[in-house]
Amino acid sequence: MKFRYFLTAAAIFSAVPAAQAQDTNVEGRVVKLEKEMKAVQRKVFPDGAGKFFEPEIQPDGTKPATTGTPSSSAVSDLIGRVDALESQLATLTGQVETQSAGMKAMDERLKALEGQVKSFNAVPAATTASVAETDTKVAATPVKTASTPKANPAAAKTTTPAKPTAARTSAVAAIERPSTGDGFEDGYSYGYRLWEAKFYPEAQVQLQDTITKYPKHKRASYARNLLGRSWLDDGKPATAVKIFYDNYKNDPKGDRAPESLYFLGDALTDLGKAPEACEAFGQLASAYPSEASGRLASRLAEGRKKAKCK
Repeated sequence: MKFRYFLTAAAIFSAVPAAQAQDTNVEGRVVKLEKEMKAVQRKVFPDGAGKFFEPEIQPDGTKPATTGTPSSSAVSDLIGRVDALESQLATLTGQVETQSAGMKAMDERLKALEGQVKSFNAVPAATTASVAETDTKVAATPVKTASTPKANPAAAKTTTPAKPTAARTSAVAAIERPSTGDGFEDGYSYGYRLWEAKFYPEAQVQLQDTITKYPKHKRASYARNLLGRSWLDDGKPATAVKIFYDNYKNDPKGDRAPESLYFLGDALTDLGKAPEACEAFGQLASAYPSEASGRLASRLAEGRKKAKCK
């Protein structure tokens, strides 16, 4: 009888190291899976904002006590955590694949849109004006006289713009030019004041000069976007398209990249390119969901309505 008790006790004590080894192995799997899931979460939700899954395994003490040996209970809990983590990891991996497919489709649309933009820039100035003549703000195109047989459209480029009147020159001079010692901010602020006063050609010159001098400034995205708006408001949507597109493409993380995508769609609509405008609006919603549903929500809805996007 004593010998049988001895064998039973020996079997119990020999099982303890095995259970402990199993605990260690499962715990290692849990730690590995938790690290992998966090890595995937950072890829799916790079901006954070609390967009993480709630834990499916409750902390110790929230579950009713279970019967059985402590080691077997710990192993069961760890196995449960592994199952939950594996399920979450599979879900996140699927989201990564979906996001990658969306980015690929967006790149294809960007290439197509870039081709459209290049075609606009290849058009001579006189033709560009005629393309946008439906816009009520576009200036009248030069009238071809009888003494100009089969005139070359490129010749319109040499047309000298009318000199500003004395009243306009005086009005522009009355706008205060900032002088804070910050070259970029002074140039941008002055350009903004000119644009706000509807002196668009003067604003274009000022903003372009500021961008040329400070191309890498942290707020250069603001200046490029406002430069595009000055051309758009001046009735030159074809020129504005190039500026807005470049601001988004070359500086997608710039503060005004989302706005440039919106105004790109607006300019394309003015050019009669509604399908391309809808593409731009779609890219805005895909690339900047927070802005599209936030500060640009009303503008985006209005732009889609104007372009008759489906």
